[in-house]
Amino acid sequence: MNPQIMNDEPNNKPLRMKKINPFKTCLMLLCILGASIGNAQQMANNSEIEKAMIRAMEWQEDHPIFAVSPTDWTNGAYQIGITRAYDATKNQIFLAALKNLGYRNNWNTHDRFYHADDVTVSYGYLYLELNDTRKNYVDLKPTTTFLNAHLFEPNPWKEGTDKQKFKKILWWWCDALFMAPPVITLYAKHTGDMKYLDAMHDYYMETYNLLYDKEERLFARDMNYQWGVNEKDLKEENGKKIFWSRGNGWVLGGLALILNDMPEDYKHRKFYVDLYKEMAKRIKELQPEDGLWRTSLLSPESFDHGEVSGSGFYTFALAWGVNNGLLDKAEYTPAITKAWSALMACQHENGMVGWVQNIGADPQPASVDSWQNFGTGAFLLAGSEVLRMK
Repeated sequence: MNPQIMNDEPNNKPLRMKKINPFKTCLMLLCILGASIGNAQQMANNSEIEKAMIRAMEWQEDHPIFAVSPTDWTNGAYQIGITRAYDATKNQIFLAALKNLGYRNNWNTHDRFYHADDVTVSYGYLYLELNDTRKNYVDLKPTTTFLNAHLFEPNPWKEGTDKQKFKKILWWWCDALFMAPPVITLYAKHTGDMKYLDAMHDYYMETYNLLYDKEERLFARDMNYQWGVNEKDLKEENGKKIFWSRGNGWVLGGLALILNDMPEDYKHRKFYVDLYKEMAKRIKELQPEDGLWRTSLLSPESFDHGEVSGSGFYTFALAWGVNNGLLDKAEYTPAITKAWSALMACQHENGMVGWVQNIGADPQPASVDSWQNFGTGAFLLAGSEVLRMK
């Protein structure tokens, strides 16, 4: 099947759409609530979880999709899901897909060295280099070239000279904290060179200081969604700030990936642990009763239905925290169980994972038939850590 090509450029003038049909919303919620009861037992059945993950990946492989290129961020996020799925299961079907993705890409990144999105795909390459027994199979030269340019060469975003005033730091949008930092952390692990981690931390702190709302314990997507810095504050219909579920899912999921590979004795590790715990607590507080987070975290009524990509990243991150001793098992397991059951209910019989919000920059609706490869990646990430729970 020919891949579908979509535009990945963010909409700088956010579009606020009308609420979806309440009848359809109620129907979807009833389906999730009913299915969650039956699927609760599947939570403890590792073979069923793994089968669901395989079905999701096989469907996605039969329906390739990307925003611009097979090396772009959408495929990168999908590839990270496959990487973690293989790491959790050691199932050769995931390893074969991971190798095929890298081979077909000729181990290349995408082409914008200044843009964090364009190195996300290297996560899988680095994992293979670190964990596969075949020598000289992976070519890391494109990744090395990209990271050296991205981190250590000047560009308009770093210098704050871009014509768009909100692009005044390297990682000016919160999604970037998933796209590049986990790759950089894995690269530092591979090379043993901490200059990459130190540079990553400097740029991460710029984004944190610019976009993190300490009162809400959430990240604004970019400066357009901050209050008090624009001519007019963007607000939800209920008057609250706009905090995008997938945007914060990118951040929390990225934190779990960073901490997974960051040395225990790294000098700045405590900052990432503390931020991870703070955000995890907030995300747990905002979880709706049916298990799936809404696209607008502080205005769930705006689009009152669950959304899979943000929820998948949250489920992965929370389960990772329990599995690695950063979160209390008794406190967080009910939220994880509820979320995974609801995610399973969003998978079609043919393996497709629905209810994924399309490419965007702010809360928008999804539907039972909306899907994206990064949504499948989030589903695989969630399953990979739920499998590890005892």
